[in-house]
Amino acid sequence: MTERTIQLELDEQGLALGLPAPSHPQDHVHDVPYRPVQFRDDDLPTALERCAHWLRSAQEWLGEPVDVVSIHLDYDDREGAPYYDLKLLCNEEDLAGAPRALRDAANES
Repeated sequence: MTERTIQLELDEQGLALGLPAPSHPQDHVHDVPYRPVQFRDDDLPTALERCAHWLRSAQEWLGEPVDVVSIHLDYDDREGAPYYDLKLLCNEEDLAGAPRALRDAANES
């Protein structure tokens, strides 16, 4: 069996260069393991909508469903902070674009 090396194009955070980023300034991807992708807002339906939009964009880019290990909902009642804190815990290989890179490498063969 021949082993193949797959080259991933990652940014300084270890995320695939083409991975769609959450669009709102209060939303972002955290560090490993199981990279939490965070969506924060005072309005829960709005945070959920942004989460769903990002998830659809990421899955379309990846070419398969993103491996979401869990969903965590918390709140922050500190003054000036967005109240709802929604996190998707995602497989870091998906956020690095590994499934897409493997498919691309297989298509080049």
